[in-house]
Amino acid sequence: MVAMTREGRLVDTFVTLADTLVAGYDVVDLLQSLVDACAELLDASAAGLMLVDGSGDLAVVASTSEKSRLVEIMQLRAGLGPCVECFTTGSAVAVDDIASIAERWPDFAREAEEQGFKSVHAVPLRLRGNVLGTLNLFRTQLGFLAPEDASAAQGLADVATIGILHERAIRENQIAKDQLQHALTSRVIIEQAKGVLAQIHDVDMDTAFGTLRAYARNNGLTLRVVAQQVVERTLQL
Repeated sequence: MVAMTREGRLVDTFVTLADTLVAGYDVVDLLQSLVDACAELLDASAAGLMLVDGSGDLAVVASTSEKSRLVEIMQLRAGLGPCVECFTTGSAVAVDDIASIAERWPDFAREAEEQGFKSVHAVPLRLRGNVLGTLNLFRTQLGFLAPEDASAAQGLADVATIGILHERAIRENQIAKDQLQHALTSRVIIEQAKGVLAQIHDVDMDTAFGTLRAYARNNGLTLRVVAQQVVERTLQL
């Protein structure tokens, strides 16, 4: 069997991730697969991924080692560092010698050195003007990431961005479906309640609905709640 080249494995990774998006997936598993692929296929010793939460704060959601996770957490606590700057600016941040930025980001430089990292490359998870987080590659050697690796890292970050937005769209779509179903169910109950009142009071459906709505408004209740009580005969109007 002929061994697959690194480029071939990288292409295979993209294909596998694309298939995952189509087949259904857990977003955390997807992101962990991405950072694992970065550490395995790119010139990086460790990788991590940070996402912004609903409050606008960054959090570490995937990492290939405890060392990289600690460096990222330290940046989040300090609010400073190349990964944080990558998120803030929406642009890649490359540091070929972490010692050289010790004056600018002393806490980051100190923690990175303690964990054995000498350079870092951070790329944004970005779609147009929307920055969701950063993909961070840590290296134990000096120097910039090779251009082809930097390009691949951005490509993987783009896959992550699509995956995250896709998952959010599915979740929001489900919420919309649930809301629609709730509205449809409520309407059925309201129509039933109108029929009950129309029959009891010998009035038309518009009058019956006016009675329901007036009672709901006067008592701070929803139409569905009032209608349900009328249908169940626990409320007499």
